[in-house]
Amino acid sequence: MKLSTLAGAIMAVSLAATSAVSVAKDQGHGVITFKGAIIDAPCSIAQESQYQTVDMDQIANVALKNGGKSNPTPFKIELRGCELGALKAATATFSGSPSSNPDLLALKGTAQGASLAIADHTGALIKLGTASPAQTLSNGDTYLQFNAYLQGDMVAPEGGGESTAAEIVPGDFETFANFTLAYQ
Repeated sequence: MKLSTLAGAIMAVSLAATSAVSVAKDQGHGVITFKGAIIDAPCSIAQESQYQTVDMDQIANVALKNGGKSNPTPFKIELRGCELGALKAATATFSGSPSSNPDLLALKGTAQGASLAIADHTGALIKLGTASPAQTLSNGDTYLQFNAYLQGDMVAPEGGGESTAAEIVPGDFETFANFTLAYQ
């Protein structure tokens, strides 16, 4: 009797030890969400182009005085896996919060007295809400080229008259532009 009780106890301990080993410890866990969109287009937009940051570097305030412009900073929208067929070119239309000049983007932050302009690859201004000139595409991976620059604001006096240069206040800035592509 004692032998069977002892054997039962040993078996119970063995089973408990085995089940403790077979249950994995939680050493970290999480959830991965995959999201995207299926678009009716001959090209996919590269992930790094959908949400990108363009570093404008540090710009001297004197470059922006009297409506002056900073040096252009190039950026691109990369397109992948293009199967063009009859559609051989694309345009981009940019939108965002306009500054006092409705063609330019307002700056957010401590910097004041300037706005951000978006230009095509030749340097011609692309007005907010207006399609850029068409850029020719190629099959496979390709990209659309653009430039961005700051421009000193000009202030129109109330009641009319000649515009005067806004005061350029140094500080940090950022602004956001949405883009929409159209294929031709």
